[in-house]
Formats: sequence, C-alpha cells, structure tokens
Amino acid sequence: MYTPPAFLEDDPTILHKMMREARLATLITATTEGLLATPLPLLLMDSEEEHGVLYGHLARANPQWKATPLGEALVTFAGPNAYVTPSWYATKQEHGRVVPTWNYAAVHVYGEAEFFEDEVRLREAVTRLTDLHEGTRRKPWSVSDAPEKFIQGQLKGIVGLRFRITRVEGKMKMSQNRSEADRRGVVDGLTASDLEADRSVAALMR
Repeated sequence: MYTPPAFLEDDPTILHKMMREARLATLITATTEGLLATPLPLLLMDSEEEHGVLYGHLARANPQWKATPLGEALVTFAGPNAYVTPSWYATKQEHGRVVPTWNYAAVHVYGEAEFFEDEVRLREAVTRLTDLHEGTRRKPWSVSDAPEKFIQGQLKGIVGLRFRITRVEGKMKMSQNRSEADRRGVVDGLTASDLEADRSVAALMR
C-alpha cells in the first residue's frame, strides 16, 4: 500500500482497533487460477503468533480455498472514509490552488492462509466469531441455540480459515499534509454532514 510518511500508522494498538472496527474484511489470494477475493467477517486474535491471527470461514463451494496459492495472501480492512471538497480549505480563499481529495483509514495485513475442514476447529471458529458479534445484543443468539443436527449440516457447507499475519501496513490519511486552518475547515465541513461516515472521519481527524 502506497503510504507517504505523513499518513503512516504503525501503532499496533491503533491498527488492531481499526481491524476490529472494520467488521468486514476482504481476503485476497494470488493463485494459479488468477487473483481471487472474498469479503469475510474475521476474528482477530492478537495474542497468537508474533503479529496475530485472523479466523473466519468460507463457503465450501467457494473455489478460493482450493486454488493453489502463489506467494503470501492479503487481507484488507477499510475504515471510515469521506470525500473532501476543496471548498472547505482556508487556502482556497488565498490562492485557489486546491483540488478535491479523499480521507480514509485502511489496514493491509499479509500472511499465510490456512484452510481447514476439521469439525472441532471449525465449530470453535464459528462459535467465537458468532459470540463476538452477538455479544453486544441484549439477548445474544448462540450457535447452541440451533438444533445440533442442523449445525452439523451447516458446518459441512463451509471451510475454516486461519490467517497467520506476518506483516501489517496501516494508513490514516486525515489531511495531515494540510495547514491547521485547512484541517479545521475539513473537520467543520465533515461534522456538519448528514452522512455518518463523514462525521466518523471528522472524529478521527480531531
């Protein structure tokens, strides 16, 4: 990922927070059949291995898990993003030499994708991922709420993913290359937006 020094984010705590808040990631693999990509919810276990491990699952019918990989795999996480109009820049009034841009947060992680079919491991991965997203609900749903035979049948239709992270790239492009006055203008503009994503970017900029 192209990352000018001003936009570099390499604090592990912030990167892990960005990965968890992204909720949906994209698994990308280069294979003998070409590039393959699948959007996936993933569970980050940052206490495993040196850089952490991601867990998830794919549909068994998805050809990505069977394709022979070429080199390392990539998982991308997209954070809050927003269009930035040059009309918000103080420097627009000074000289007019300004153009639109896009502010965004992103994390790219590289590593080894292991696909597994073992039912015990698969059930554990599905349960942990479910518990993560049900945990904030007033009445959380549990995998054990469904009939056992039904769950066994569902597990036969998926394969597990264990992604061992070997390196991480983080980018937080939040107008750090603009003057303080320009940044204030962008924050004010995004804060006044009707779009929640715009307001989220404004919060990050602060």
